[in-house]
Amino acid sequence: MRATRRNRPATAVLAAAAASAVLLAGCSSGASPEPGTTGAPGASATASGAAAKAAPLQPLPEQTPAALAPYYAQKLDWKACDGEFECAQFKVPLDYDRPAGGDVTLTAVRKKASGDAQRIGSLLLNPGGPGGSAVEYLEAVARGYDPQVRAAYDLVGLDPRGVGRSAPVSCLSGDRMDAYTATDITPDDQAETDALVAADKEFADACKAKSGDILAHVSTVEAARDMDVLRALVGDDKLHYLGKSYGTFLGATYAGLFPSRVGRMVLDGAMDPSLDSRAGNRTQAGGFETAWAAFAKDCAKREDCPLGRTEKEIGDRLTALFRQIDAKPLTTDSGRPLTEAQATTGVIQAMYAEFLWPQLRTALTAAVAGDGTALLALSDEYYERAEDGSYPNLMAANMAVNCLDLPAPFTGPEEARAAEADFAAASPHFGRDMAWMALSCTYWPDRPTGQPHTVRAAGSAPIVVVGTTRDPATPYAWAQSLAGQLESGRLVTYDGDGHTAYGRRNTCVDGAVNRYLLGGEAPADGLRCAK
Repeated sequence: MRATRRNRPATAVLAAAAASAVLLAGCSSGASPEPGTTGAPGASATASGAAAKAAPLQPLPEQTPAALAPYYAQKLDWKACDGEFECAQFKVPLDYDRPAGGDVTLTAVRKKASGDAQRIGSLLLNPGGPGGSAVEYLEAVARGYDPQVRAAYDLVGLDPRGVGRSAPVSCLSGDRMDAYTATDITPDDQAETDALVAADKEFADACKAKSGDILAHVSTVEAARDMDVLRALVGDDKLHYLGKSYGTFLGATYAGLFPSRVGRMVLDGAMDPSLDSRAGNRTQAGGFETAWAAFAKDCAKREDCPLGRTEKEIGDRLTALFRQIDAKPLTTDSGRPLTEAQATTGVIQAMYAEFLWPQLRTALTAAVAGDGTALLALSDEYYERAEDGSYPNLMAANMAVNCLDLPAPFTGPEEARAAEADFAAASPHFGRDMAWMALSCTYWPDRPTGQPHTVRAAGSAPIVVVGTTRDPATPYAWAQSLAGQLESGRLVTYDGDGHTAYGRRNTCVDGAVNRYLLGGEAPADGLRCAK
């Protein structure tokens, strides 16, 4: 939540969705989007305008530099780990521009193909974030993948540099992380503004103190180059890849850098690399507003909806509840009070998957009655806080990657406050929160190395881009923009709710993706799949 983008990694949410979602399906080709499904007002125009202005990402030379040859010549030593999986480690340069300056050790996990006779190669998976562990994701979802896909591919999860088991960055922990997640991110006066700035500075300073040299080298470009090393080490001439959420940005970056090495690539819940931080945060706020409207419409029909019987009444009462909690945090069974920031995060968490909506209704019912326990539990799920009070390095890595990939949108709190109205226009319920959240990278200790850009990947194999019309974290307009940038992009639209679409048992989406992964048959651009 406090990172520069709310791209929740798919590790927990998507694994649960794959196990529980049973959806009806239908397909059409070339249909135009439904009105009001593009996220923030003007989101499509914002995305297309940004793409027109941003410079394209330039490919790297096809010949591997001699200084990198030793990394490409390593031998992977796969060993049994975590039950039915195999793990291996390999080295990459800390700095690709200065390979002699030290190494980083990365960890990958694989589930070997179940049918060697029809094996295609390795399928690299990434769940998003940034900061989501691909190792944990693969171990959670491997059994749920289509049997034919599992038979044809070794499923491989690589924790990107700075994440999970791959030289993880470290920032706040324990009580300090609890305090950070509870900090008011919609400050009403100078004291609250100063407290927010102090919290952001404490987070950044802790990252610098605890993470060492890796902190300046966790950009998406570097992670994409690491994936090319792994591609070579598993013996594949082309990279077969399926990325979700931020994983689409990572995959698109790989395609831009190594277009001739793209195999069968699927980007689900796409990000738009042409947007700067401010535009990205604003349009993402609109995505959460779209998801909230879908929840409110559904809630209004149900007897257990605690906030009213019309969409407007439900929205107004949510705003009033947030204000009430801002003035006086709610008590919880854990003894940790529920603050407005955590209440907002709890609601945001439930926007990621439709199966969480009943849990949110229950949590809001309790909150209206003065008990914040259930909303705090949803907030803790978002941050993956463990029962013992510990946190994974999810948010540390999220901040570290985002703050390197793009310049900070604001130079200080004055600019964040001035942007409130613009963000609120995109999202009346979450806009202020998203504006102030974007302040985090202002105090980052390392200078950004990336800029907004387009990705053409000229000459690559077809790249399938999947967009969900009411996706909260990666608005549909982003998928439209990315598919339009890619020279070989094929857009598949899922007309539905929740974050990402593949693996949710929609026969249209899953069928199109599986036919592509198994036979190389890319879907027609403009395929539209019904809920």
